[in-house]
Amino acid sequence: MLEVADIFRRHGPEYREKLGSRMLPSHLRAMLDIEQCRTAARGGQVYFCHQCQKERYSYHSCKNRHCPKCGNEQANQWLDQQQQLLLPVPYFLVTFTLPAELRPLARSQQKTVYNLLFRTASQALLQLAQDPRFVGGTLGLVGVLHTWTRDLRYHPHVHFLVTGGALDHEGRWRSSAPNFLLHEHPLALLFRGKFRAALRQAGLSTAVARRVWQKDWVVDCEAVGSGLAACKYLAPYIFRVALSNHRLRQCSNGQVTFHYKESATQQIKTATLPAEKFIHRFLQHVLPPGFIKVRYYGLLSPRQRPRLAQVRQLLAATAARSTRQPAPVALPTLRTTVPPPLLTCPHCRGPLTLRGILAPSGRSP
Repeated sequence: MLEVADIFRRHGPEYREKLGSRMLPSHLRAMLDIEQCRTAARGGQVYFCHQCQKERYSYHSCKNRHCPKCGNEQANQWLDQQQQLLLPVPYFLVTFTLPAELRPLARSQQKTVYNLLFRTASQALLQLAQDPRFVGGTLGLVGVLHTWTRDLRYHPHVHFLVTGGALDHEGRWRSSAPNFLLHEHPLALLFRGKFRAALRQAGLSTAVARRVWQKDWVVDCEAVGSGLAACKYLAPYIFRVALSNHRLRQCSNGQVTFHYKESATQQIKTATLPAEKFIHRFLQHVLPPGFIKVRYYGLLSPRQRPRLAQVRQLLAATAARSTRQPAPVALPTLRTTVPPPLLTCPHCRGPLTLRGILAPSGRSP
């Protein structure tokens, strides 16, 4: 099967030579890690199958969060960890998108702009939710940064998983309507104003055309069901990379072809790009080193999490008193972590015996 690593090995040297010192260290690191992932360069173990009478090699993963071959295990671990945070209420997915005119600035000032996007979007959500005409209290938010479209174009936006209700200043739980949380238009206006003020404070507002502040910004809010269903929906956004290996179709004559699902029509389409452009599109989604792409706010912020126990008691009491209304959405039980299975031969499925440790070679394959 064709992999991103194959494309990097084949066309990466020419790409790196062409860009030279203009390449970001994080991009160089991501390319090297992806090229070396699960190869002899990373080291590993050698096993012996007594049924096949052959040796089998198992090489280490690179653990780079941008690698298409790493991340599934992390997604399962994250889902397990969310159990203590989920509330038995409906949830909403609220998405804030930066206008196209701001994308060049975001690309050149990634860490600053991404931080401002998180901060201003969460502030807008929490502030509007305090209005008694809407929810009238403090929401719980989980925010996830996402920077790509399905055809790898640069499209920075942030998804917030939001509780369908809030804790008011008197300590009472105020539930939202099952299919409505907040009006999108005033939320977009508030977000736009806060982002403009934050850019001005950061000294970056002069790089933005005035028309950006006069156009409508896009904010989308939709109901996504129970907490567990919402987390399962959100997990791929956290650990999925810009393009997985199974979407690649071919790499020949300096061209890379991959398939994607078009958002508007849900039809499967193909895109063919020069290898250099493909690598550029992939690398522009590599995040700054150490950047935190999952953040918690409101009731789910680390400082306020002790209040979750109070919220659960309020919801349980409300459910017990209710005779006409259905109880809040039941919280399904998340799967428990199971021990890893015994290693078996990929050909005969017989047990493998560890024969030795392979030291990393320290060079690219």
